[in-house]
Amino acid sequence: MTASPTPPAIQFSDDQAEAWDAVAGALEAAGVDILDGSLTPDGGERRVLSVIGKAGSGKTMLLSRLYKALLEAGVEIVSGDFEGRKKKERRTLAILAPTNKAASVLRSRGVPATTIHRILYTPVYDPEYERIAEWLAGQGDRPKPDLLGDMGLTEEVLDRAKAFYDLHKSIPGALASAGLRGSDFIQGWKRREDPLDIGFVDEASMLDERQFDDLREIFSTLVLFGDPAQLAPVNQSGEMSFERLPEESKHILHRIHRQAEDNPILDLAHALADESLTFEAFERMVERMAAADPRVVWAERVESDLMARSPVLVWRNATRIRLIQAFRAAHGAPADALLPGEPLICDGIELPLKHRKKRIDLEARGLIKGAQVIYLGPGKKPGFARIHVMGAEDPRLSAASIIKIELPDEEEPFIPSAARMGAAFLHGAAVTIHKAQGSQWRDVQVFAPDLYAAARAGRTEAGIPLWKRLAYVAITRAENRLLWVTRARLARPSAPLSIDDLPAGPAALRLEAEVES
Repeated sequence: MTASPTPPAIQFSDDQAEAWDAVAGALEAAGVDILDGSLTPDGGERRVLSVIGKAGSGKTMLLSRLYKALLEAGVEIVSGDFEGRKKKERRTLAILAPTNKAASVLRSRGVPATTIHRILYTPVYDPEYERIAEWLAGQGDRPKPDLLGDMGLTEEVLDRAKAFYDLHKSIPGALASAGLRGSDFIQGWKRREDPLDIGFVDEASMLDERQFDDLREIFSTLVLFGDPAQLAPVNQSGEMSFERLPEESKHILHRIHRQAEDNPILDLAHALADESLTFEAFERMVERMAAADPRVVWAERVESDLMARSPVLVWRNATRIRLIQAFRAAHGAPADALLPGEPLICDGIELPLKHRKKRIDLEARGLIKGAQVIYLGPGKKPGFARIHVMGAEDPRLSAASIIKIELPDEEEPFIPSAARMGAAFLHGAAVTIHKAQGSQWRDVQVFAPDLYAAARAGRTEAGIPLWKRLAYVAITRAENRLLWVTRARLARPSAPLSIDDLPAGPAALRLEAEVES
């Protein structure tokens, strides 16, 4: 088999080149040759392999380059937005992430990622609007306005939709730019029945066994990109999905290349690999780094201003609850209501089976467990809340909500707003490091006293001290600045909470996804 060459614009390291060749070889065996751009039908054999590496090892860069090579070879991109007519010769690629936030990080780097939920559940389009969607996706002729009934679409409106789609590759976004609401063209959602072709999964350390099994069933060729130093999903004995693959299916990236400028945050993360490093020695390292580089901050208090959009990362639930209460008190939040701008975390959707369609609808719009949202205000109906889903392509919706505010030393949470059933939320000003996996924020505050408690407890996970795994995950959530908080103090906010910083998304796609209660 001829190894595929590395793209000329990037000089790969030896381990990156090996991983590239392994994925290219699996694709070639599946009938997709990214060397000469030839596509043939897949023989049906299932392949699963992984590209594993710590932060800064080039996983995302490799995924991005493979995506571009497949695109140039003629492979079509599948998202959760729309699927047109099936063609025998068609070869497809879906790029997935476990959370909205992780998918949005990839999209910001030019990779059209979607969530696993959006691939498992597909939209059902109204037949009239499906003709427009097929045209936008290059699978049909341009519809004539006079044949589109009472839709009120003109040639100018169609041109605007096409321009939007060519730029963003989003069918709902394009239809929104034409002045349509999602409820106009999406009739419902259904679980995927037809298999897919090639799947790339980023942040694969977060996959639980059920998701992994679902993906192996759907995709004939599946490539997992993951970080072995992160925390394994809860209740999986410290083992990640890619760790169960045969050794020949694992391709490891080592951190042997660096960015143009040294990154002190990555330096700290990789220093944790030293088996002899103690917590006290690591803190001295953080302090020295903070004195030398403004991207690392030795902080003696938590910044309440940052907590509204970037939660404090903690280990213990008791710490999380106390920090949330301190944040609300600092902002003068009333005990019986939320303020617009308060952060929330989706804790699941509590709906009976008869409302399965409503559940799918909410999940497909990004409201899945672990989603970070911002409270905008009460909805039009009692028990409903208007929310902004961080990282979602269409972020604003209204849903029946059960909002729980946990209190220190109290078994039962306080519930300022509740429908009888709907989406459940916890406060999001502080989150556990486990729940922060897959997300990144520009500025990240890590509550060091909790990590010290983990170090004192002497706990390990998969043979590695738990405090080191916690510190690694927490540190690598920071894109630009890491604040290492050393004391249980909270700074006063410099301004009231606000929602003015939140983008609205496509105006005509602000769906009232309200669950009847």
